[in-house]
Amino acid sequence: MKTRLLMASGTNRYVIKRQGKMNADVVVYISKPLLPYVEEEAIKQLVDGACLPGVCYPVLGLPDIHTGFGLPIGGVMATGRDGVVSAGAVGMDINCGVRLLAGNWDRGAVQRDFLQRFVQLVEQTVPCGVGKKTRHGELDVEAILQGGAAELIRRGYGYHGEEQRIEEGGCMQGADPGALSAAALARTDQLSTLGGGNHFIELGYVAEVYDGQTAALFGLSKDTFTVMIHTGSRGLGHQVCTDYSKIMVKAARRYGIKLPTTGLACVPANSAEGEQYMAAMHCAVNFAFANRQLIAFDVRKALEKLAGGGWQLNTVYDVAHNIAKYEEHYGSKMLVHRKGATRALPPQHPDNPPAYRHTGHPAIIPGSMGTDSFVVVGTERVRETLCSVNHGAGRVLSRREARKTVSPEEFKKSMGAVIYNDGNVKKLLDEAPQAYKPIHHVVETLVEAGLTKKVVRISPLAVIKGEED
Repeated sequence: MKTRLLMASGTNRYVIKRQGKMNADVVVYISKPLLPYVEEEAIKQLVDGACLPGVCYPVLGLPDIHTGFGLPIGGVMATGRDGVVSAGAVGMDINCGVRLLAGNWDRGAVQRDFLQRFVQLVEQTVPCGVGKKTRHGELDVEAILQGGAAELIRRGYGYHGEEQRIEEGGCMQGADPGALSAAALARTDQLSTLGGGNHFIELGYVAEVYDGQTAALFGLSKDTFTVMIHTGSRGLGHQVCTDYSKIMVKAARRYGIKLPTTGLACVPANSAEGEQYMAAMHCAVNFAFANRQLIAFDVRKALEKLAGGGWQLNTVYDVAHNIAKYEEHYGSKMLVHRKGATRALPPQHPDNPPAYRHTGHPAIIPGSMGTDSFVVVGTERVRETLCSVNHGAGRVLSRREARKTVSPEEFKKSMGAVIYNDGNVKKLLDEAPQAYKPIHHVVETLVEAGLTKKVVRISPLAVIKGEED
C-alpha cells in the first residue's frame, strides 16, 4: 500500500477506503509538514490491522505514527462484540505512559546548582537503564499486580486520593497473576526503575499558558516547576507480549483466523486465550501504574532531602499509552487497542475523574529529549478518534540510524542549556532531538483538526535517561 493512495478528507485527515480483505477504512491524521515523515510500512501496518476479524471502526493513525511491531506506534484499532484481541496491537511495553507532577513553587525559586543536585539525588534513588532492579524489596508484588498504584497509595506510597488523578484510578480490575508465565513473574523485580530507550524523568517548567482557566484547574500556571515521568511495565510487559504473541500465532489457526502478519497475531477476545491475555495484560498495566507511582514517591523523597518538607509535587494526571480496554463509543461496546496513543476524554464524559469532569482530563504529550512538551484536552470532536490522541513526537530515525548519523557534538548542541546525565553521551545519541518529529507540528495537527485544545507548553530544564545498553 503506497502512501500516495491516501485521499484527503477534512483538515489533516486522510482516508484509505475499505478494500480487499479490509473490514474497515483506515484514517490517518497528519499535517502537510509531517507528510514527508510518513513511512509506507506504517501505513501497511494500519491496513493489516483493518483486516483482522471483528474490526468495527476505522483503524486510526495519529500524527506521531511510525513503524512498530504489529500495529504501528501511533495506531488505534477497535474490535466489536465478536472481535479479536491482539497482543501486537497493544505492544511490548504495556502501559508505557506519562505522569505529570506540578510543584508548589516556580522556576525562579531554583538555580542551576539546585537542578544538578536534584538530578544527582534522583539518579541515586531511581535505578536507570535496562535490566536494573528495584530498591524496594519490601513490597507485596502480587498485591501490586492486582491493585496497581491504588494499592501503593493505600500503603502510604503517595498522597491520599491521588489515584483519582490516574487513568483507571490507578488499577485495572480483572488482573490475574496466575495468567503470567514463570518468565514474566521473574521480571517483576523492577518496580521504581526507569528503564532505557525513550523513558525519562524530566524537570521542567510551564513556559506558556494557552488556557488559563483550565491550566489553573490542573494546578499549572506560568513558570510552575514540573516533573514528568515516562516509563512503563518494564520487562514484565515485554514478556507478556512475547508470551501471548506466540500463543496467539498457534491458536489463531484453531479459530480459523488468517493473520495478515504474525506481528498481529490474535484470538477471539472471548476465547480462553483471549481472556488469559487480558488478565495478564491487566497485571502489566497495574505494574506500570505502580512503577510510576513509586518513582513519584522516590522523586518526592529526593526533593524532601534536598529542600525540606515545605515543597510538594502534586500529580496533575497519569495517562497510559499501550493498552486495550473495553469502552463504549457511539452506543456500542468496543475493545479499543491503543498503541502509542493517549486517551483524551472530552468535557462532561462520565469516565472523567470528578476534578476534571467539566474540562476533560489532561492528556500529556512529551516531546523528545531536550524539546518542549504539551498538555492538551480533547474537544467534543475527539470522539471521532475514539477519544484518542498522539502520545509524543514520534521517531523519524531508528535507534541505529540515530547513533550513526548524530555526532556527540551535534547532540550536545541540540540540548543547549538543558542538564542531562552524561556519563556516556554516545549511549544517548539514539534519543537525540534529531531522531524525532518536530513536536510543535505533531501537536498542532490535531489542534487544527479541532480534536484537541492546548492548555500549556512545558520546557525542559533537566532530563534523566537510562542507557539502552
